[in-house]
Amino acid sequence: MKLQSSLRLQVGLLALVMTSSCKAQQTQQQSIIADGSELTLVADEYEFTEGPAMDSNGDVYFTDQPNDRIVKWTAADNSVADYMKPAGRSNGLYVDNDGNLLSAADEKNQLWRIDSDKNVTVLIDDFKGKKLNGPNDMWIDKKGGVYFTDPFYQRSWWMHTEAPQEARRVYYLAPGTDTPRIVAEDNFDQPNGIIGSPDGKTLYISDNGSKKTYVYSIGDDASLSNKKLFADMGSDGMTLDNLGNVYLTGDGVTVFNASGKQIEHIAVPENWTANITFAGPDQKTLFITAMDSVYTLDMNVHGVR
Repeated sequence: MKLQSSLRLQVGLLALVMTSSCKAQQTQQQSIIADGSELTLVADEYEFTEGPAMDSNGDVYFTDQPNDRIVKWTAADNSVADYMKPAGRSNGLYVDNDGNLLSAADEKNQLWRIDSDKNVTVLIDDFKGKKLNGPNDMWIDKKGGVYFTDPFYQRSWWMHTEAPQEARRVYYLAPGTDTPRIVAEDNFDQPNGIIGSPDGKTLYISDNGSKKTYVYSIGDDASLSNKKLFADMGSDGMTLDNLGNVYLTGDGVTVFNASGKQIEHIAVPENWTANITFAGPDQKTLFITAMDSVYTLDMNVHGVR
């Protein structure tokens, strides 16, 4: 009888633990958005917003490419103001490890570094003697190396109508060098959104043209391997939170856990959501660029760098 009672007690405790674990997982999934938080319009005076990048203060730089400007959102007072105009038709942005703003400068298919005094250094002007197709989005690793996507979207300000490069690729620019190397070719249609994990071991790349997002392993030499399908949807831009959830854009914001299971969808009024980042001093504000508008949303999770 004592043995049976003990077994019943153990089974009961196991069931309780499993139930608590399931509830905890459900709560975790259901609570990435802060209780009572609603999507908040910051400004709607743009034509097409893109490329949000957070600096060390939690402020965000983003682009309004058709109007050739970079705009700064200040977290402290929720204000926006032009930061740089003209801005080389900047698209994707990222703040590097030294506080410089890196830009996918689409006007001449270059990669720029913009310092705090707004001095511009052209990091990449071509690849093997030809212009790039149009650097779009980027992620910088802990070493300071830059992964960037290079799709081909015809721009009204270009004279050419054919892609300069024979393939649409993902490149890596190693620190201290001026020549990128190909790290992913893979018959991409339109490689676009890109983000890496804070430990530097995993890279997510969207092929927005084929509506797929893939995950890769990053090697010590910055090479990519072990390509796997992560989600059956593409993404114009993406970000990660501290739980390893991946945020993809397009029809609003769709959130997947690290296993590739959808756990949340954030509806956005505009027809297209271009990009996202975490912002604010505690990185608990989701900053969303969507067509002519930018929005914020308070979160329970936070961003990672």
